[in-house]
Amino acid sequence: MEQKECDLCAGTEFEPIGKRDRHGKPLTTVICKACGLVAHGKIPTDEELAHYYATDYRKSYHGELTPSDRRVMRAWKNGERIFHQLQPHIDTDASVFEVGAGIGCTVKVFELNGHQSAGIEPGEGFQDYSQQRLLTNVVRGDLFEQPCDHSRELVLLVHVIEHFNSPRRALEYIRGMMADNGLFYVECPNIAAPFARRSKMFHYAHIHNFTPSSLKMLAESCGFQLEMQFGSKEDPYLQMLFSCSDSSELKIDYNNYQQTMQVIRQATPLRYHLRPRYLAARFSKVAGYLREHLTAKQFVADVVKKCQQFASDHEDEQPTELRVVA
Repeated sequence: MEQKECDLCAGTEFEPIGKRDRHGKPLTTVICKACGLVAHGKIPTDEELAHYYATDYRKSYHGELTPSDRRVMRAWKNGERIFHQLQPHIDTDASVFEVGAGIGCTVKVFELNGHQSAGIEPGEGFQDYSQQRLLTNVVRGDLFEQPCDHSRELVLLVHVIEHFNSPRRALEYIRGMMADNGLFYVECPNIAAPFARRSKMFHYAHIHNFTPSSLKMLAESCGFQLEMQFGSKEDPYLQMLFSCSDSSELKIDYNNYQQTMQVIRQATPLRYHLRPRYLAARFSKVAGYLREHLTAKQFVADVVKKCQQFASDHEDEQPTELRVVA
């Protein structure tokens, strides 16, 4: 049997930290004892992942093959958040490319705000919706088929890096796609968040689990440097903006292993439910679900109308030069 290597540091010593996924199904999860990267004990192959994400992922993870109005509404608002968060850091005419674009809401928000914007998405139902309803330039494509022509000015990886069987290979490839002055934005779950529940941490689709330190280590070793981390330590998601760098040196934070283990040991249901923000967060979420049920259908109808109007207003313009390979 081939010996497992850590995707971040190539370490070969691991400690088991989980035997089941969030649904109670068998799933071995381990932590690298050198750098603290958390990952599946057995990494799925490219072929297994290609089939899973094309046909099964959205159903098993989201419970739907095509997005509901509520999901579209959430994704659109999330796209607006990302745009406003990044707007001060990018040129007004910067081209935008999203890997794993999902419904395509973020791609479309950037387009409506004057950016050449495109993306790739492997999921059939979500990608079809993106093109047909939102009229996006999101195609069903694979990251490793995209041209490494150093042309991308802003690349988005929003809740995608945890799904790669080799985040290192993905980030090194993305670096080859990017202009030397390009920016790279990553969002993913933060396993170091202080209110995590161990029973909910692990999922087949989340092959790697990151802390702020492990994500920074990985990105820096792939030719990026951290420009800004958004949000606070309370946030369940990491939000990091990187610029391109000439250096690709791996600098291991040897404290990350022990710090991550401490967080995982503390991630008990009792601690989760007794945290100060729990009741407020639950109330806010329930209220949000109610608002979504009441307003999502009209919200999405307005979004679709806006996208159609935008397409009509720009139908005589030249096709985008932003190349996307299906």
